[in-house]
Amino acid sequence: MNDLSNCVFCRIVAGSEPASVIFEDDRLIAFMGIRPIRPGECMVIPKRHIDHFTDIDDETSQRIILVAQHIGRRIREVFKPQRVGMIVHGYGVPHAHLILVPQHDPYDITSARLAYLENGGISFGMKNLPFTDRVILDKHAQLLRIDNGSIR
Repeated sequence: MNDLSNCVFCRIVAGSEPASVIFEDDRLIAFMGIRPIRPGECMVIPKRHIDHFTDIDDETSQRIILVAQHIGRRIREVFKPQRVGMIVHGYGVPHAHLILVPQHDPYDITSARLAYLENGGISFGMKNLPFTDRVILDKHAQLLRIDNGSIR
């Protein structure tokens, strides 16, 4: 059962939270990240609330990778990054998700843009990453949209 009160991804699945959707079927939804490292960053999640990625059943995890491959190819066509990284780190939102990051240099995947100086040391966090306007996210989602029928 999805816990709509505590999980922003479950609220997106339910339609009570906005999202710039790239792909959706009966098991998955893919949408743009609201604080991307680079334009085109997005994620693929199971619709069912699952906290740990390793708890996703094999069939659904295979589907996530397949959908991510198709979206990754669109990211390469549209945003022209050198690479498209895929990350499962398990933090941020406690709902399993695979993040796709357009990489324009080798440090994008290690999130160099998350580093900042604080109290004489290097810290990491999202405080310096701006939120992206919904109009831009919707435009990027439209550019990356893939046809549900094209994925078997």
